[in-house]
Amino acid sequence: MAFKPFAMERWMSKFEQQVDYNLSESGVHPVRLEELLERAPGLWERLRRTELNYPYANGNPELRERVAALYPGATAGNVLITVGAAEANFIAATTLAGPGDEVVVMLPNYMQIWGIAHNHGMHVRSFHLREEPGWSPDLDELKEAVTKDTKFIAICNPDNPTGYILTEPEMEGIVRAAARVGAWIIADEVYAGTERERDEITPSFWGRYDRVVAVGGLSKAYGLPGLRLGWVVAPRELIDQLWARHEYLAISASMLSNVLAAVALSEEVRPWLISRARDYIRRGFPLLEAWLDEQGGAFSLIPPRAAAIAFVRYHLDVNSSELAERLRQEKSVLIVPGDHFGMDKFLRISFGLPHDYLATGLARIGELVAELA
Repeated sequence: MAFKPFAMERWMSKFEQQVDYNLSESGVHPVRLEELLERAPGLWERLRRTELNYPYANGNPELRERVAALYPGATAGNVLITVGAAEANFIAATTLAGPGDEVVVMLPNYMQIWGIAHNHGMHVRSFHLREEPGWSPDLDELKEAVTKDTKFIAICNPDNPTGYILTEPEMEGIVRAAARVGAWIIADEVYAGTERERDEITPSFWGRYDRVVAVGGLSKAYGLPGLRLGWVVAPRELIDQLWARHEYLAISASMLSNVLAAVALSEEVRPWLISRARDYIRRGFPLLEAWLDEQGGAFSLIPPRAAAIAFVRYHLDVNSSELAERLRQEKSVLIVPGDHFGMDKFLRISFGLPHDYLATGLARIGELVAELA
């Protein structure tokens, strides 16, 4: 079985630090440590006195309690702290299914679980978000994809790369499909809190069904990717199984990440972080939209409902990976080609960025587009 690299993460990890303008990231512009210190009196003294020891392997109790508070009916015993949502997705997928097992993945999607499933010999079926009706899910296709052998259904809500938010009836449809055969739902919900058009935070799949694994983290809506701090919320029995895998993979997140994450999720700081992310998104999107309109019909877009990214269709006679490579080499701008989601003729472009940085990055993309048009 040939190993499938994670194409998008390979691309970003190789080149995101080497370009002038990184428009590939899916979160908002990151928070500075001094901003947290300003909003949390006493934090600096607490950090100075913190022993750089192992934290609780499953996450410090204060942090797990604050995560649990985000999920009605959950307790700290339903929470496992992980090294980013990436570890959470990995241990969830490999705990719930193994070689030869059937799984269903929503597409387009963050392609981590898709790749994990292929690399572990799972049989991957899919259902799609359809562009034509505005990226809504094809629930008829889901119904056909799910069989009595399906171990889990993997979804991302809000979605990466489209920014689509599932409606209540669509969420119910996914739950019905899983419940019909007793499959688990792995719900990657890291973009909850990045809503562009509304203030209500996207509801979780947690509590809708007894076989839900809800994944979250601080990288996207909170602007704290450098903490590498994520979590899983799941039934207690499954949490213990995930914890056992966590000990092989990472043992624990860092002590400082546990401390700072608890501060980020406090009643005093969390509302500010969510508001800050939405401000970047709501200021950045009009700039992106105006730029797209100025490109002479080269692009079309179904506006994202959440997240700091747009999945832009382009109307040029060039492959998306080739276009992305030329932008990197000729304009020192990094974006994500649609090929990384299995969809050529699309680009994923970040817009949750400072105004001048975003404007200049887009202008450089426009220069190459003009040459190709």
